[in-house]
Amino acid sequence: MRIRYKKWARPELEASKFYIDEPEKIKGKWKEQFPNPNQPLHLELGCGKGQFMAKLAVENQNINYIAIDLVDAMLGLAKRNIEQAYKEANLELNNILITRFDIERILLILDKKDEIERIYINFCNPWPRGKHRKKRLTHSIQLEKYKQFLKPNGEIYFKTDDDELFDATLTYLQESGFEVVKKTYDLHKEPIFEKNIQTEHEIMFSEQGIKIKALIAKLKSEVK
Repeated sequence: MRIRYKKWARPELEASKFYIDEPEKIKGKWKEQFPNPNQPLHLELGCGKGQFMAKLAVENQNINYIAIDLVDAMLGLAKRNIEQAYKEANLELNNILITRFDIERILLILDKKDEIERIYINFCNPWPRGKHRKKRLTHSIQLEKYKQFLKPNGEIYFKTDDDELFDATLTYLQESGFEVVKKTYDLHKEPIFEKNIQTEHEIMFSEQGIKIKALIAKLKSEVK
């Protein structure tokens, strides 16, 4: 998603207590950054404006979350949306960290010591042209990286509006040693999540009559 430059975003992020400015420095030590380090650690790749993460983390105070995006303006909006959600719920904001980073280089900031239990990937860029497909967040190249910090039996929760990307992702997962334990080509008619938190894109595509594809994949313990 393209978004206009917001001059306030960088200063607000740098002043935020839950923004990590140099994530490379805490590789392998993410759990220690939370007040409750013994809680499970989940990760959202490409958090956008943060509405999904805000709702998810508010409703699951027993889980710690990391949300990553590459664009300052996006993260600035995510910061504000997260803060607003916690304010409305009258909760202390202590189970989310956000950071700016290129997901293609994610192994510079995460490793096996971080023990990520679940990854969320929602409506990522489908990169439909052949030469660009390796940029997909669900491509085998990326999945091999995720395996370096996912716990055995760790999960990937994936949603998309794009049919071709969804089918390709099923292949990528199989190639990389993941088991697809649940899938659907119409999430709103065939729910596979305990609770589906809709993203901004999900609402938009659904209103256009586009069916939402979704899956849950688990990393087979023997491939670790």
